[in-house]
Amino acid sequence: MATSYALKEQGNTAFRAGEFKTAEELYSKAIQKDPSNPALFTNRAFTRIKLLSWDAVIDDCIKAIEFQPENMKGYYYLAQAQIALRHPNEALNSAMTAYGICLKTHDSSTSNISNLILQAKKEKWEAKERERIRRRSDLLRELEDSLTRNSDRQMWEAEQKIKQLELDETEGKEEKEEIKASSQRKLEELRSIFALSDPENLKQREVPDYLIDNISFAIMHDPVVTRTGNSYDRSTLLEHLKRSNTDPLTREPLTRDDLRPNLALKQACAEFLEENGWAVDW
Repeated sequence: MATSYALKEQGNTAFRAGEFKTAEELYSKAIQKDPSNPALFTNRAFTRIKLLSWDAVIDDCIKAIEFQPENMKGYYYLAQAQIALRHPNEALNSAMTAYGICLKTHDSSTSNISNLILQAKKEKWEAKERERIRRRSDLLRELEDSLTRNSDRQMWEAEQKIKQLELDETEGKEEKEEIKASSQRKLEELRSIFALSDPENLKQREVPDYLIDNISFAIMHDPVVTRTGNSYDRSTLLEHLKRSNTDPLTREPLTRDDLRPNLALKQACAEFLEENGWAVDW
C-alpha cells in the first residue's frame, strides 16, 4: 500500500505533467494517510488554483495555516483565491501576512508576493471606485448586478458539467476562464459607456503602478533608487533596512549609503497628487 510520501510524489509528477485532477486526487489520498501535514494541503491548494476551484483552495489553505501558523504558501494561495472570489480586503490581509513571513524567513518569493499585494490593493480600490460610481447611477448598478448574476450562474453550470463528466478538467478550466473574461469585458464596456455620459463623476480613477512603493504599497512621497534600479519610498526602505540589509525585491545586499534620490519620480508623484487629491486614500 502506497505511503503518504509516495502518493505526494505521484501527485507532484501528475502536477508537472499538467494532470491537475489526477494530482488533486493523489494529494487527497496522501492527506487521508497524513491528515496533519500542512505541505500536503498547500500542494493540493496550488493544484486547485490550476483547476479554478477557489472555495476548495480556501479550505486547504485554512487547514495548512491551522497546522503551521506561519505558512507562507498557505497565505499566498489564500490571497489568490480571495481575489478570484472578489474579496479584496481579505486578500490584502492574507497577502500582507505572506509578505511579512517572506521578509522574516528571507524567502525568495518576495517579488511575487509584492505583485499580489499590489493586485489586491488595486482590487480593493477598484471595488470602492465601482461602489462610488454605482451610487451615482441606479441604472448602472442594476445592469452590473445583472451581469454579475449571469456570470455566477454560468460558472455554476460549468462546475456541474465537470462534476457530471460532460467536460474534462482542461475543457472545464477553459470554459470557466472564458466566462470570467467575457464577464469582465462586458462590465468594462458597460462602465465605459456610462463614463462617456458623465466623465467627471463616472470615470474610474486609477493610480499608475510606477508611483507605488513596493514596501508600503502606498504612493511614494520621497522616492530613492537603489543600485539595482528599484525605487522605494525613503522612509519605508529605511525601516526595512533596520530589519534586513537587503533589497526587498532582489534580496541583494543594500545599505543606506547605496540610496540615491529619484528626483524625476519625486516630481511625478507630487504632480499626480496635486492633480488627484483623492489618491491620498489609495
